[in-house]
Amino acid sequence: MAYDELLANRIREALSEQEQVNEVKMFQGLCFMVNDKMCVCIRDQDMLCRIGNEQAVIALENDNCRQMVMGSRVMKDFVFVEAENLGSAKDFDHWINLCLQFNKIAKPSKKKKNT
Repeated sequence: MAYDELLANRIREALSEQEQVNEVKMFQGLCFMVNDKMCVCIRDQDMLCRIGNEQAVIALENDNCRQMVMGSRVMKDFVFVEAENLGSAKDFDHWINLCLQFNKIAKPSKKKKNT
């Protein structure tokens, strides 16, 4: 499970004022859950942003990210942002803000029942 620790620290700092943040290993990296909802993840050098379908369409038109695909399923609410598009504080903050905005309206995933 490789991920950029410097990027992880930038995300930790950006989310430090959120009330509830948990870190969970998933998607072959590290995910940050805000209020029990997946918000932003890191895989390798890339940031996986949960920004909602509407914002994802806009972002994909600007060609500074790529759609998340799991197997043959397109994950419409998620985009990957490559490290070179996160270099400046302005760009990084833009993506974090989109994630936090969507997090307010995102539905939490269903909890799995223990059997």
